[in-house]
Amino acid sequence: MHITALASLLTLPALSLAAPTKQHPLGSKHSSPYKPDHYDPYDRKHDSVGEGLHPEPYRNGKGTSVLGPRNRMREQQDPDMVRPPSTDHGAMPAMRWSFADSHTRIEEGGWTRQTTVRELPSSKEIAGVNMRLDKGVIRELHWHKEAEWAYVLSGEVRVTALDSEGGSFIDDLKEGDLWYFPSGHPHSLQGLGENGTEFLLVFDSGGFSEESTFILTDWLAHTPKAVLSENFRIPPELLEHIPLSEKYIFQGSIPGSIEEEKPKAFKQSKLNFTFNMLDVEPQVGSGGQAKIVDSRNFPISKTIAAGHLDIGPGSMREMHWHPNADEWSFFIKGRARVTIFAAEGTARTFDYMGGDVGVIPANMGHFIENLSDDEPLEVLEIFRSDRFMDFSLFQWMGETPQRLVRDHIFANHPKAAKEFLRQVEGGKKDVIKEQYYKSPEHEEAIRRLEGGGDGGEGWAEEL
Repeated sequence: MHITALASLLTLPALSLAAPTKQHPLGSKHSSPYKPDHYDPYDRKHDSVGEGLHPEPYRNGKGTSVLGPRNRMREQQDPDMVRPPSTDHGAMPAMRWSFADSHTRIEEGGWTRQTTVRELPSSKEIAGVNMRLDKGVIRELHWHKEAEWAYVLSGEVRVTALDSEGGSFIDDLKEGDLWYFPSGHPHSLQGLGENGTEFLLVFDSGGFSEESTFILTDWLAHTPKAVLSENFRIPPELLEHIPLSEKYIFQGSIPGSIEEEKPKAFKQSKLNFTFNMLDVEPQVGSGGQAKIVDSRNFPISKTIAAGHLDIGPGSMREMHWHPNADEWSFFIKGRARVTIFAAEGTARTFDYMGGDVGVIPANMGHFIENLSDDEPLEVLEIFRSDRFMDFSLFQWMGETPQRLVRDHIFANHPKAAKEFLRQVEGGKKDVIKEQYYKSPEHEEAIRRLEGGGDGGEGWAEEL
């Protein structure tokens, strides 16, 4: 059963999580933001799905209508492809894929679909598989050359595994739980409860293929029965009716309790292959929270680190970057906007919703913005690394000498510089910051900018 996360968290050092920032863009509620005469110098977000808007390629007096055939539903889901922010520039490969676009393999009582480097060429470090097993349905005994990390999206599942010293492991998991099987470790999965289970599998190679798994029945079917007879010390006649090919996913009998199912020769593994992510002590911000799991609190997970983010309505995971690995994001629910800065004057904006995958290469600056002012956003940030690591732009600015920051950004606007430095002073992280736009703090900042005569008045008037 689960080993409580509390003991390991007591010794977990402070993690470098860049703060998601609560943000309510200027004038986000517009009845017709996609009209030819609509001007928006700030590139506000628009929740086209939530607000029932149909994106059009007009921006600040530029663009024109579409005359040819259109997939309006798809455009509505990805509005920043139709009308990108004015800050987007340069060539960048696609960093978004939806599991809805992946081929689904349907089996007895279950299905599976994958997102790998073949579906999303930018996904070089990580591949993902979305799998569903109904009640009692088994993902048969198998192993991979890649390590497998998983997050239970719904329902209950039983996992079994064997370690390299002959120790066995069995556990029952529920929504929000994880497992991790190192490369080559044999394991199995079975749906429990009335509705079985659905989960996300993550592999530490973008080139992974679910079709190239090493499967028990596939191996037996391709081994001479005389060899099987010698290996298992049974007459070859008893092997006449073994499966002729892999079973992969199939309906099994309903298991009893773990204690009832343990074989007589069961030897408990010294390793713990599972972890309850939702029981992790969260880093709480004023508008949401983040839970981090890596090798520091889940020691077996040597190649995958992850963060579970709850980003509140109107909130934003602040501008940051990851120095040690590409980010592979899985969006569980909600709708998001992400702009990726790739240096050399290149930036591109992508939109995501539940079931989508996003890739952000290491060191590329980005944010995750909740498009909705009414609904929460739930995201997994996943990395091929033993540690979760990032750098916060907000913290960097707060811990850099103020004169240096002022000379870089606001050399000719002393009043704006003063207000900016007031906000970043101290550089302390807030996992998800309180809404700022039109808050008392925002209104007070505007009053300060409008008062006095030391420059920056035009900027205040624009706001």
